[in-house]
Amino acid sequence: MTVTVSTRAADRISEIVAGEKNATMLRVSVEGGGCTGFQYKFDLVDDKADDDLVINQGEAVVLVDSVSLDFMAGSEIDYVEDLIGASFKVNNPNAVAACGCGTSFTI
Repeated sequence: MTVTVSTRAADRISEIVAGEKNATMLRVSVEGGGCTGFQYKFDLVDDKADDDLVINQGEAVVLVDSVSLDFMAGSEIDYVEDLIGASFKVNNPNAVAACGCGTSFTI
């Protein structure tokens, strides 16, 4: 299983990267921490590692490192806008619990 990027997320990534001078891609990774054990990290970067999964969706390029891919397999990266704000959201079928704010998860 791989990771996918929604059209909404790809459009927003393209908008963000267009305003940056030194960043051409979005890196999504998983780190230890947060309320429930793991959390997602989003970074704008200009280089990729040899073992990165490279996802091309429209004009957007998203990178996921091989370690994070184990936690994110089958996930969709989406961009959501609601009454409290807008953010990237990872819909992860491997997560068995998430915190109330939605930024951390447990597998």
